[in-house]
Amino acid sequence: MRHRKKFNHLGRKSAHRKAMLANMANSLIMHKRISTTVAKAKALRVYVEPLITKSKEDTTHSRRVVFSYLQQKEAVTELFREVSQKIMTREGGYTRILKTGNRLGDNADMCIIELVDYNENMLEAKETKTKTTRRSRRGGQKKNTEVVENVEETSNTEVENNETDKKED
Repeated sequence: MRHRKKFNHLGRKSAHRKAMLANMANSLIMHKRISTTVAKAKALRVYVEPLITKSKEDTTHSRRVVFSYLQQKEAVTELFREVSQKIMTREGGYTRILKTGNRLGDNADMCIIELVDYNENMLEAKETKTKTTRRSRRGGQKKNTEVVENVEETSNTEVENNETDKKED
């Protein structure tokens, strides 16, 4: 029985699972976005987010702890130099999982897992959303009818002025 067993074993032995998650974490840090199955992405999120949190504090000890998980010097350097600078103000939720449908071969649920602060399209959409103003419908019809009445009055006076101009000629 697997009572109180929290993490997904992904159908692999522990050494295979640790190696796979380390490789996926390296790819995610280096490329900022990878495509994988939903189950692996959820397991990777649990694996990589504590490492990103650890990278906020740039000490020798934290670098060694992160290196013991990732086992790749270039990925550790990238994480501490660039990724940690972008996520310094964020308190958590460094990754985003976007579901993309099913794989053709075996119908597995596929997704894209990405680092949140590196998706320019989402950042642009967020900026455009904040620029829009919120409008209330309360009292809006009265203002519109007043404007319509004012337009009718000005158009009537313009017509009268035009008629008087024609009579004078």
